[in-house]
Amino acid sequence: MIIKVLELEKDKARLIVQGEGHTFMNALTEEILRDPDVDVARYVIEFQFSDPELFVSTTGKKDPLAVIIGACKRLSKNCDVLLEKLQNA
Repeated sequence: MIIKVLELEKDKARLIVQGEGHTFMNALTEEILRDPDVDVARYVIEFQFSDPELFVSTTGKKDPLAVIIGACKRLSKNCDVLLEKLQNA
């Protein structure tokens, strides 16, 4: 996965997430929105085969990149828990 930073400020970030589609981006934005310091988390896929653009805006209390990283770590942890439960079933 290649990430291109289009805009980065204290309270907002715009990124291109190459190679991802609706499945990952929906999960990521939902996880980002669980953070109470996030105002907006959305993504746009302009054309059918274009890479998604992620926009995250915070209240200013947290760095938007730190919020995105935290959400990715939580998603990964959830997947690990699911895999463990499936293996033990």
